Amino acid sequence: MAGHRVPQGILRERAAGERFELSRHEPAPSLRPFVEYYWVVRWDLRGRPPYRQWVLPNLAVHAAFSRNASGVFGPRTTSFDYLLRGRDQVLGVRFRPGSFRPFLGRPVSTLADTSVRLTEILGPAAEGTEEAILAADDTTEMAALADALLAASVPALTPADRRAIGLVEMIAADPAITRVDRLGEAAGLSIRSLQRIFDKHIGIGPKRAIRVYRLNDAAQRIGGTEDTGAIDYAELAAELGYSDQAHFTRDFTAAVGTPPAAYGRE
Repeated sequence: MAGHRVPQGILRERAAGERFELSRHEPAPSLRPFVEYYWVVRWDLRGRPPYRQWVLPNLAVHAAFSRNASGVFGPRTTSFDYLLRGRDQVLGVRFRPGSFRPFLGRPVSTLADTSVRLTEILGPAAEGTEEAILAADDTTEMAALADALLAASVPALTPADRRAIGLVEMIAADPAITRVDRLGEAAGLSIRSLQRIFDKHIGIGPKRAIRVYRLNDAAQRIGGTEDTGAIDYAELAAELGYSDQAHFTRDFTAAVGTPPAAYGRE
């Protein structure tokens, strides 16, 4: 068993680190069953060209307090981008996969690849909280404001919610779970049962959820290697559970926009 993986999805991290600052903050104890962490992005590109940051598909629901793109965003099945310009900041809430159905009140799959207004989920107080977050000078203060908003209406997790959370944690903890049948064997559930649970509580199917972890593992491995010529891509594909290197290359290129070797050279 490996350590708990969190697929953050940030592509070209070295270039990104030159354009913005990223910090993460733990939520209040009462919110930890629901919130994995808060992330804060701050940038100052005055006098510099705008920067477009691409992010890999993600299975977590996020609430973003942003001047240009606020809302509650469901799991994404494709990569997406955010344009940074001028000087600004954004706070995001990364909800633990499987924990958002009590907030939403309907299957999380209805939120996949789309978004709703913050006030629709978090109530009218979200508007004032957003203004305060965007005006705050300190990232810790920004996280405390989000804590106060979410703590005012903490729902209850059902046993079904907790089971869904546990299934994603199994994937996160074990890189050997690269196929849905392996997850089913580990959890003692049929593939059909997994599909129903993931549709209702996670928002995307188990196959796509596993793919999120595989793509993030690949991008981090390639992007974190100084000598990318030393990477054996056939071996990497096998480690990630792909049947062959060609399948891995197609999957990676479709998500990232460039083949693995070219991504490494960038």
